Amino acid sequence: MRSDWVPLSASALVIGAMALVFGSLLNPADAGASSAETLRVVNEDSARWVAMSVMFVLASLGLTLGLPSVLILFQRRARKLGLTALAVFTIGTIGTAGYAMLMVFFRAIVVAGALRAGALEEVTHEPGLTVFLNGWIVGFYGGIALLAVALYVARSVPRWVPALLALFVALLPFSTHLGRVGSAIQVMALAVAFTGMAMAAVTGEHQRELSDAPAF
Repeated sequence: MRSDWVPLSASALVIGAMALVFGSLLNPADAGASSAETLRVVNEDSARWVAMSVMFVLASLGLTLGLPSVLILFQRRARKLGLTALAVFTIGTIGTAGYAMLMVFFRAIVVAGALRAGALEEVTHEPGLTVFLNGWIVGFYGGIALLAVALYVARSVPRWVPALLALFVALLPFSTHLGRVGSAIQVMALAVAFTGMAMAAVTGEHQRELSDAPAF
């Protein structure tokens, strides 16, 4: 990557992380809410639901465009592990846009009165939808877990960056019990970690490594 593109990519990474934070905070439904409660919330606050979906699309675009800047952090160590982590995480970032579109479609059929609570419970267990959602979750969280390990091995960022990434993944089993405040803390930890990665990518040391690399 040309060195003049690194700040732009790093900026996109930060924008994507913040959009993910805003999207999570805009979510009107509590984690672990029942099907009936979710339908009620979407009906009463559909505009907020759409805004959340827009933020998730922006997060998908920003994070995907920001991933090239993360490659700079693996110039010396853990290059293969870093590439693997980014490849897996790309599935998660792109899948976030698909999830946002699914949320928009879900809101449309709820507002139109075409979905009941019982039917929603059955839909969430449909094999095709389950495979898609689980694949997105595995790609997103698995990519972050691999990225935390790769950054720890590469030693190209402060130690608190992979620690925050690991914290984000470790809180996944407790996501339905964290509440709004806990969920906000979880996603903020991820945003701060991505900001730290973006700052490290644009430091003079990494820029010099790019400048000294042969042009292709």
